[in-house]
Amino acid sequence: MRSHENKTLLAEFTAREGAEGEVAHLLREYAREVREEVGNLAFEMYTKATSPRAYWILEVYQDEAAFQRHLQAPHGGPFNIALAPLIEEGASRLTFLDPLT
Repeated sequence: MRSHENKTLLAEFTAREGAEGEVAHLLREYAREVREEVGNLAFEMYTKATSPRAYWILEVYQDEAAFQRHLQAPHGGPFNIALAPLIEEGASRLTFLDPLT
């Protein structure tokens, strides 16, 4: 990937049964912070229509540098610590995406 291209990824995880409300609350709070980061172009949250405990988050950053700043942001660590016991996987599964040209 060339450095001037957007950095796009899909984060996936499954809320533990009964934790859906708490996960949704955490995500909404986190989204507000991420969307204010310099270089964040999108932070869109979805649940799977046939499995509402399955969460998919589409994240787009202006470039690799913006993504690296996101990783260093002070709100990321506390969010991940709070999320880990609420999801089946213990951590988000990340898939990095390249545009089809």
